[in-house]
Amino acid sequence: MGWSSSCCCNLFPTSSHILGARDLSKLLKNPKLPLRDALEPYMSQRTLEMHWGEHHRLYVEGLNKQLEKNDILYGHTMDELVKVTYNNGNPLPEFNNAAQVWNHDFFWESMQPGGGNMPIMGLLQQIEKDFASFNNFKEKFIEAALTLFGSGWVWLVLKRSEKRLEVVRTSNAVSPLVWDDIPIISLDMWEHAYYLDYKNDKGRYVNVFMNHLVSWNAAMGRMARAQAFVNLGEPKIPIA
Repeated sequence: MGWSSSCCCNLFPTSSHILGARDLSKLLKNPKLPLRDALEPYMSQRTLEMHWGEHHRLYVEGLNKQLEKNDILYGHTMDELVKVTYNNGNPLPEFNNAAQVWNHDFFWESMQPGGGNMPIMGLLQQIEKDFASFNNFKEKFIEAALTLFGSGWVWLVLKRSEKRLEVVRTSNAVSPLVWDDIPIISLDMWEHAYYLDYKNDKGRYVNVFMNHLVSWNAAMGRMARAQAFVNLGEPKIPIA
């Protein structure tokens, strides 16, 4: 059983959304694809080639090698694989690679060319309901990113039991999936995500993500799907 890596922030032609790990480097060198500079000037071609084409690829390759030796994990979806290998806080050897593949896929899909600005309609109403205002949410998200110790991730998640949106941080490879949260957007706060473009200026990186890269279109779709599992009442999040 092997997993493939995808980058679905509208950077590829539709037929190229699912890619084997061994194809990543070849794809990044293909001058006919718009992928490499699609997020410039906010995320450079150089960063994307290194981050997606090297770091992400290594997690995919590492996971595939591990799964070749473990038939017990055969047949799991990626979501299931992350939860099973987390093993209630006692991670199995496969967890780091599985979670990092999932996290990175989700991160790429949390961005789009021409992103940023503000969410609209029901999603904006839900954010305003749970954070008092969009500006409050934005400040909380940025603060969570800048106060994260070490490497990790910042997420906007839907808490199932509380039936509300919340900003959470995770360390290293941990995903909110292991707590049964429903992720809506994510930001990679590992150093390799920003150092080439922003050096040690994490604040600029985080603000650029919020103002120019985050895909509220993707977030709206995720919220619409989440409402199949969590009854939020009003407002209803329309499907885009």
